[in-house]
Amino acid sequence: MRLWAAQRISAMVLGVCVFVHLITIMVAMRGGLSAAEILERTQGNWAWFVFYVVFVAAVVVHAPIGLRTIIEEWLGWRGTWLDILLVVLAAALGLWGLRAVWAVFA
Repeated sequence: MRLWAAQRISAMVLGVCVFVHLITIMVAMRGGLSAAEILERTQGNWAWFVFYVVFVAAVVVHAPIGLRTIIEEWLGWRGTWLDILLVVLAAALGLWGLRAVWAVFA
């Protein structure tokens, strides 16, 4: 039940984050901003930093839970090894995502 709730809550957070991210991209592109200009605006901006950390956290929760269901249904895998695999995947997603956030912020 907890995984189900975490999946649904993270999906709601992801929905908001994806919407804001796509709107921001559209506004930046229509405004003619270059990648360098976008980086100027995001570097050192704590609001965008927090937003993207929340975005990454939602992905770290949501993706492994969804993959767990797919792997269980399609491959029939269950148990501790699947849990370990998904924890490793979640850690990798978190590290890669936070690395990207830091690169844009710093």
